[in-house]
Amino acid sequence: MASEEMEGIYVVPNRYPQGEYLLLFDPLDGSSNIDVNVSIGTIFSVLKKSDTGGAGVSEQDFLQAGSKQVAAGYCIYGPQTTLVLTVGDGVAMFTLDREQGSFVLTEEDIRIPEDTKEFAINMSNMRHWDAPVRRYIDDECLAGKEGPRGKDFNMRWVASMVADVHRILTRGGIFMYPRDKREPDKPGKLRLMYEANPMGWLVEQAGGACTNGRERVLDIQPKKLHERVSVVLGSKNEVDRVTGYHAG
Repeated sequence: MASEEMEGIYVVPNRYPQGEYLLLFDPLDGSSNIDVNVSIGTIFSVLKKSDTGGAGVSEQDFLQAGSKQVAAGYCIYGPQTTLVLTVGDGVAMFTLDREQGSFVLTEEDIRIPEDTKEFAINMSNMRHWDAPVRRYIDDECLAGKEGPRGKDFNMRWVASMVADVHRILTRGGIFMYPRDKREPDKPGKLRLMYEANPMGWLVEQAGGACTNGRERVLDIQPKKLHERVSVVLGSKNEVDRVTGYHAG
């Protein structure tokens, strides 16, 4: 397994049976919100272990594109404890029944509306964004009915990725964590393998889209375990619009 909180991989001790899968996870996403009692969660991604002929597991085995995932999901700890899961055949939502001590299927075949009037982004960083992101937010979303889109947008930003993505899966929207000019050498802030890939696959399985502003996130070939990436995900038509501005 590999965790966002550990520098290297953790190999299951030899005294335990060796399985066929690799686990990557962010154990406590949004942890800065704990003190203010805002929803946080756990994000996970499962990959198939390559056939190494019994040679054991190395960090290289984990460096697979997000399109290779066999399962992904998250648990969100809020008013309800909810598990959202995909194994490549749509997205299902399970809610913890505390009396039974088990998760109960409460929604399946979740679909994200292709259009939206909600966006989630940290507006305090606007002055550091690239021109395509500023164009979308400033010239379109903030311009409202008087702008080129002819409709008012609402902004939502929890600063907890599980909470922001959960809202999008529930009612649509677009989430953006773009590249920041203050750190030009970094392609983004979020971790590709622990956050962007599992969330991106969930969103795609629900009919949405996920890019880094230029290409599909799930097609990116990781070069290191803690690689970072920009993220634009959510309602398909809005994600395609922002991605198109980067290509233009």
